[in-house]
This record gives sequence, structure tokens and C-alpha cells, in this order.
Amino acid sequence: MEQATGARRAAVAMSGGVDSSVAALLLAQAGWACTGVTLRLYAGADAAPDGARTCCSLEDVEDARAVARRLGIRHYTFNFTEAFERDVIERFVQGYLAGETPNPCIDCNKHIKFSALLRRAQLMGCTHVATGHYARIVRGANGRMLLQTGLDAGKDQSYMLYGMTQRELAHTLFPLGALTKAEVRALALENGFGNARKRDSQDICFVPDGDYAAFVERHTGCPCPPGDILDEAGRVVGRHRGYIRYTVGQRRGLGIAAPQPLYVRGVCPARNTVTVAGAGALYTDTVDARELNWIACDALGERPVRLLAKLRYRQPARWATAWQTGPDTLRVRFDEPQRAPAPGQALVLYDGGTVVGGGVLFSTV
Repeated sequence: MEQATGARRAAVAMSGGVDSSVAALLLAQAGWACTGVTLRLYAGADAAPDGARTCCSLEDVEDARAVARRLGIRHYTFNFTEAFERDVIERFVQGYLAGETPNPCIDCNKHIKFSALLRRAQLMGCTHVATGHYARIVRGANGRMLLQTGLDAGKDQSYMLYGMTQRELAHTLFPLGALTKAEVRALALENGFGNARKRDSQDICFVPDGDYAAFVERHTGCPCPPGDILDEAGRVVGRHRGYIRYTVGQRRGLGIAAPQPLYVRGVCPARNTVTVAGAGALYTDTVDARELNWIACDALGERPVRLLAKLRYRQPARWATAWQTGPDTLRVRFDEPQRAPAPGQALVLYDGGTVVGGGVLFSTV
């Protein structure tokens, strides 16, 4: 990890969890002048259902403050609810209404943690922001900042960070990039952190009960009406309970009696229909992406390039051929067909352990 020199100051995003707490610990031990900051992101953070784990609740703020006090560093809580509503929740809702499967954690990283927070940190006189993500940042031979996978393959979060810019990478620290989760918990225990055994929060913090469709309906104030479920020939085979309750690859909850298992093949908001098919129809080898962000290069170019590609956070990267089809569009052809890629998901490209760039799926051919 980079040692502090001169007047380097870091604003450490402390969620109250063990990862960000140990990130602050490591930076303080390395001589950085640290300030702990906890982000209030949405108004309902303290109203999670019993047993649900959320983030930025009053309990989490207190956990973060307790660690900061133990480390002897200042701690502040910033209200980012307006930006979070605009750049994360609204994009999430509009994605579902468009029949997509969005990833709000990627939007939060892109618009809040490494954009809005960096601006606020620099106003405080900090040179860097730091988080507890499992990823690494290095400077390439040509001077370009590179995002690399964390050394703990089971915890690597580089997929969620592909939207970072060169400026953000140059002013960000990931102290946990070379550690495993077990090592992080051990450090927390050794240093007497009260959250050392605290379990991780779920992915979508503002939907702690996991009912995304109900959240969308509450947010818009409009229930999604039922409609037809079609087979691939366009025949009506059932009724759906609102298309926002279905995503590509889903099997459960269809309520259709059929001789073979059926899965969601597509969602059409304009016609208020859900199309189902057998398992074999879910596979495709070609996908298209938009809203591109390049890290290791300025652009991929029109000539095909052999890279590893990843369609989901927990999915292993697979070999593919990629090329740009326009200034902000990309086509990727996998060596082997992939199961149920869904519009709205992130497509991230890797050169070994280095993130080349990525985008948002909009078509599966």
C-alpha cells in the first residue's frame, strides 16, 4: 500500500462494516492523515424489516464513529440522499420500468463514492478517498492508472468499479486489495473493533427485503398491471403479475404447467408481456453494450480484440472477442454461449487481471 508523504490526506468512506474499518486502520498505520466519513444515502435506512441488513442506518453510523474514535481520527456524516435519489434510485426504477435488470451498486460507485465523495473530500483538503473495496490500483508503464482485480478471488470487486475515471483512480486508495476477507476480520479482532464479526450488508441497500418490484411500485405510486405470458410462437400460455417482477433466466413464480421447465426469455414493457422458453433458448454467444467506460485505453477500436469478459459479479470471466461498433457501443462474441444475459447488466472486459473497460448490456443477439 502507498505510504503517505507530505500533506497527503485521505477521506475514508466508513460504512460501519468491517472492510471500511480495516481500510481506515491500515491507512492510519501507514501514516496517512485520515478523516472518516459515513454517507447517508436514503431516507429509509432506519426502517428495514426485522432481520434485514441495510447500510447507512443509525447503527452503522455509530459503528463507524466508534472505530474512528478508537483510531483517533475525526469522523463526519455527509447527507448524500438527494444525489443518491437522482443518480442511483431513479436509474434503478427507470431500468426496471424499461424491462432491464439494473445494478444500482455500480451506479452508486460511479456517481456517489468516487465522484460526489471525491469532490466533497477535496473541499475538505483531502487528496484522496479510500474505501474497503477488494481491488487494486496501479500506474501502468505509460503513466495510465489501471484498475486490477483484488488478490482474494472470492471477494474481488473490480467488476463493480469499471465505471471509474482516470482522475478518480488517481485519487483513490484501496487498502484491502492485497488482503483476504479472513485477514481483514483477523485485523479487526486484533484491534478490538466491535464490528469485527459484523456480517456484510446485502447488495441493494435500499431494498433490504429483496422485493424490487414492490419498491418500484411504491416509488412510482403506480402498480404494474398484469399481462400475458407468451411462448416463443407468440401464443398466450399464462398471466404475469406485472412485468417488473420478471427477469431474463427466471424460472420460479411463472405459474405455468408445462411438460418441460420454462424460463423467462424476454420482457416487453411496450406490450406488457413476458416471453418464456425452454432452457436452451436462454443461451447466446453475442451481446451488445452501451454507456462505455474505458480504463486501460482510450477506446477499444473497431478491430477485434481477444479479452476476458464478465456478465455478472459472481460469474467467472470467459474468453471472448470484442470490438467497438460505434463511439459508445460495443459487441462481444463469447467463445462459448452464455446463459441468460439480461439488458441492464454490466459487461466488463479484462486483460488478465486488469480491467480494460465495460458498459451496460442493451441487446443479446
